[in-house]
Amino acid sequence: MFQKSLRMSGKGSVGIVGSGLIGKSWAMIFASVGYEVKLFDVEPSQVSTALENIKSELLEFEEAGTLRGTLPAVEQGKLITGTSSLKDCVQDAIYIQECVPENLELKIKVWTEIDGLVDETTILGSSTSCIVPSLISEKLKNRERFIVAHPCNPPYHTPMVELVPAPWTNQETRDTTRELMSAIGQGPVSLSRELPGFVLNRIQYALLNECWRLIRDGIVSPQDLDVVMKDGMGMRYALMGPMETIHLNADGTQNYCDRYGETIFNVSSDSGPVPTGWKQESEADRAEVAALHAALCETVPLEKLYERRVWRDKGLAALGKLKRDLAKSAKDE
Repeated sequence: MFQKSLRMSGKGSVGIVGSGLIGKSWAMIFASVGYEVKLFDVEPSQVSTALENIKSELLEFEEAGTLRGTLPAVEQGKLITGTSSLKDCVQDAIYIQECVPENLELKIKVWTEIDGLVDETTILGSSTSCIVPSLISEKLKNRERFIVAHPCNPPYHTPMVELVPAPWTNQETRDTTRELMSAIGQGPVSLSRELPGFVLNRIQYALLNECWRLIRDGIVSPQDLDVVMKDGMGMRYALMGPMETIHLNADGTQNYCDRYGETIFNVSSDSGPVPTGWKQESEADRAEVAALHAALCETVPLEKLYERRVWRDKGLAALGKLKRDLAKSAKDE
């Protein structure tokens, strides 16, 4: 009955705790396939603002042809309501997505309160990007139904979501959450166990470390390095991952390793240690960060950040639509 209720679009409500950018995106994602969504925040005015933004953004997406789901924007907006009561938000919900700031003490506090309000069927999902689920859920009485559902930012336009279990997360929760995420149009990635940084950030940090070293050592400018990604690797990675890429770039993976394996090993061995600039513990570290910051401000001044983010999100929305259209045409062939 539990899994069946999650598969029935529009049946039952979903609770979103936290009405910031991530919470707002999750609300729109669930509403796009017909779920009733209740949005809660400790600051009621933030909920009101979020609801206004959601309605206007849905209309913008509809006009641009990037609206998710088949329901009209107005109908999707009506499915999302705000509440000033955490109990009202989570009680009787079939799924809860917590989106409070990345602070372990705060998350434990919020989940301890939620834990006393939910029934024995609700899945408990957290949007944390780095905190392993065992640290948050260890003392919860409903901990077997706790799982991290870490989205890529912004979730509405970048559908990947990492599903990270705690050691005590039961198999039904793992399977049903993956099924739910697929049903609402996300791209679920299931981890077999928790580990720091999950998958997305471990890959992202490895990439950033090499970028930092190349810029620090004067090999390439920040601007030219970004060209490598946006006009090079990123073009193909927008359509397929690195493993399929190597499979296609030779006569299969075996042939790729036969051709390039030794070169990859030798170049990778030259990469060097993790840059200490991330920690900013010395004057030299802080100088590196300041220099990198100044260089990037030449490309995007701080007063233009919001404008650039809007431009980015519109581009991601258009790219997402293109990928959905490509996937549909591939199925129709």
